[in-house]
Amino acid sequence: MTPHHGLFTSESVSEGHPDKLADRIADALLDEFLRLEPDARVACETLLADQCVVVAGEFRTREWAGFRQVREQTVPLVTRVLREAGYGSAATGIDPDRCEVQVRFNRQSGDIAQGVDQAGGQIGAGDQGLMFGYACDETPALMPAPIVFAHRLMQRHAGLRRGGHHPWLGPDAKSQVTFRYQEGRPVAVTAVVLSTMHHAEMAMDAVRALVSQEIIAPVIPAHLRAPDYREHINPTGRFTVGGPKGDTGVTGRKIIVDTYGGAAPHGGGAFSGKDPSKVDRSGAYMARFLAKQVVARGWAPRCLVQLAYAIGEPEPVSFLVAAAGCTDARNADIAAALREEFDLTPAGIMACLDLKRPIYYPTAAYGHFGREDLDLPWEVV
Repeated sequence: MTPHHGLFTSESVSEGHPDKLADRIADALLDEFLRLEPDARVACETLLADQCVVVAGEFRTREWAGFRQVREQTVPLVTRVLREAGYGSAATGIDPDRCEVQVRFNRQSGDIAQGVDQAGGQIGAGDQGLMFGYACDETPALMPAPIVFAHRLMQRHAGLRRGGHHPWLGPDAKSQVTFRYQEGRPVAVTAVVLSTMHHAEMAMDAVRALVSQEIIAPVIPAHLRAPDYREHINPTGRFTVGGPKGDTGVTGRKIIVDTYGGAAPHGGGAFSGKDPSKVDRSGAYMARFLAKQVVARGWAPRCLVQLAYAIGEPEPVSFLVAAAGCTDARNADIAAALREEFDLTPAGIMACLDLKRPIYYPTAAYGHFGREDLDLPWEVV
């Protein structure tokens, strides 16, 4: 949780960060399966290292032809994701057209399938797991301020790079924002850290000046800055090699970026590459949806929700509401009211939030929650 008094920091990364490339490839493949078959089962993992991309996992469609069709589309899909992120050279990141793409697809285990797809159309949880949802009144998106502003910096970075006015910007970047809290409220930004890949011909002084003026200043205006505010721009110096050439990327390694920036606990699993029968994903979305209902309805300024499931079981094994300023009895009443209003089985969650659609690729950068630029069903109140 963010502090009552003191400093709290959250980070974000660009869509060209190697771990986010892995997430985006996994979710792009998930969307391809869901376009073909809304009930497809997908558990996709991606690894990127230098000029090699490995796409692996377990998948199931009703017909073998559909499975084969998406598998055959994997290489061009990887190429598209890499190019959209801004990569084009093996020397500085990864070459979308010439990198090696290894595809390792397995059919989903029948042992798992029998527990998930049950008689009478009932759906059991795709795995055991616990997941958390959080909402607070710090921002209009009902998200903690540090993660909101960290994402905004990366979105501003992407907009400038894509707009063509700053071709010196590279696709790999990270941001970090520190807020000072007083009486439990964010009152000022004390520090911003932003590192960005850049063209080799750019002098470091010019990089730092342009990042400060063109990226940070529009997102962190003067009235938000504390008297002791500091900026750390490319603190290690040159950053001309990035992406998978600079660091290995793996699906699911940026789970705090995906959620609440560390302001709330995270459950046991990542989101990207998993179809909504996997409660790691759908349960976390529902937990956010429920926490947001509590805050939006004025029942509490902050709310944490936990759900937990057993593999193959439809009903959650536990459901906790912890709303700020509420007694245990009041929290129990809120939980009972939400449980009566909403179906917390995997089938109920998928129906309530309309999750069997190809909507996941855009969530694989800049967070899954509080996205005012996307029409996401779990953000509706």
